[in-house]
Amino acid sequence: MKGEYQFSLDNIQDAARWFWEKTADHKVVAMHGHMGAGKTSFVHALCDVKDIKDPVSSPTFSLINEYLAPGGEKIYHIDLYRIRDEDEAIQAGIEDVLYSGSVCFVEWPEKAPDIFPPGTLDVQLFVNPDQSRTIKLL
Repeated sequence: MKGEYQFSLDNIQDAARWFWEKTADHKVVAMHGHMGAGKTSFVHALCDVKDIKDPVSSPTFSLINEYLAPGGEKIYHIDLYRIRDEDEAIQAGIEDVLYSGSVCFVEWPEKAPDIFPPGTLDVQLFVNPDQSRTIKLL
């Protein structure tokens, strides 16, 4: 699956709707991008589009945030920035969440690349020179 979408923060929800349509068959999404690329902001928009009422924030210190969508669907937001390696990720229970069958958005997946299930969708978020963002499905 390939594709990309350029957006500004003003139309980030349009990008989120596009993303949900394009990736409906994927449960685990590995979100690559430099610090400040907008990974957490994009997850926030994805949750807004799903009408999630839970507060959406960066899980940098908690490692895993769980959000509940209407109808009971769980969406996990995982941040591996503080993880040293795959062993630490496994000890923290991250592998269990990735294989739970729930939707998982993972920031900094390169910190523990071998724990991801088959079929994980890799996406790249980056900032363009005009400060708009592009999300690219790899």
